[in-house]
Amino acid sequence: MIDRDAGVTTLSLLSPDEPPAVEVVNADGSSSAVLLCDHASNRVPERLGNLGLDAVQLADHIGWDPGAADVARRLSARLDAPLVLSGYSRLVIDCNRPLHSAESIAKESAGMPVPRNRGLSPAERASRIDALFRPYHDAIDGLLDGRSRRPSLLLSIHSFAPVLNGRPRPWQIGVSYGHNRELAALMLGALARSGDFLVGDNEPYPIDDDIDYTIPVHGEGRGLPSAMIEIRQDGIRTAEGAALWAERLAQAHRLIEAEALRAFS
Repeated sequence: MIDRDAGVTTLSLLSPDEPPAVEVVNADGSSSAVLLCDHASNRVPERLGNLGLDAVQLADHIGWDPGAADVARRLSARLDAPLVLSGYSRLVIDCNRPLHSAESIAKESAGMPVPRNRGLSPAERASRIDALFRPYHDAIDGLLDGRSRRPSLLLSIHSFAPVLNGRPRPWQIGVSYGHNRELAALMLGALARSGDFLVGDNEPYPIDDDIDYTIPVHGEGRGLPSAMIEIRQDGIRTAEGAALWAERLAQAHRLIEAEALRAFS
C-alpha cells in the first residue's frame, strides 16, 4: 500500500486469517446510546509477535482495559445500543490517542519498556495506522453518519486500575468529560442516586484534547453529547461484576435519556 501524501510504502500488518481491526455490534440498535470501546482487546498481530512482552504483561492494564469490553457488550444488549470495539492491543497503537502523541505507539507504558515499539520506521508506523487506527475510527464515523437523522448519546467505555503509582483510587466508577459537561452531569447524578458506591466527577482522568482522541473527535467534533465511562477493574474482572455494572449503567441511561434528549435537541 502507498501513502501518497507521505510518500511512504506501508507494510501489510494483518494476515487474511487474523481477526479484523474493528468489530461493530448491533449497528442498527434502536437506543439513543452509541457505545464505543477503544481498548477492548489485548490481541497483537502475528507479525509483531508479542511486542517483546510476555502474556502476563499483555493481560495487564498496559495492554488493554480489562473488563471494559465485557461491560460494553452487556450494556449494548440491555439497551439495544450499537457498539464499536477495537480489535487489537493499545500497545500496538492506541485508538484513543492522537497520532502525534508519544502515547500513540508507546515505547514504554507504566514504566514497562515495549521493545517492538522502539526504532520504528515510517513504514512500520504507517502500517499500524492504516491497519488498526483508521479502520476503527472509520467504523465509528460510518455508524454515526448513518444515524445523522437520529439523536445519539455517545458513551466510551473504559476501565482503570485500582492503584496507580502506589496510590489507591477510591472511585468504583467515574464519568469524564471535556469541553461539554452536560451529559456527564446527568450520568453522574443518575449513578450517584444509588448511593452504594463512590462516583468520580472527571476522575480518574479528565478528557484532554492533547491526550484523548475518540470523544474530542467523534463526540465534541460532531457536536454530540458525549462522556467517557471509567469503571475500576477490580469490580469487573468477573462475569458477575461486569453484569452488575452493565445493569447499573443501563439503569442510569434510562433515567437520564429523556432529559438528555430534550436538553440536546
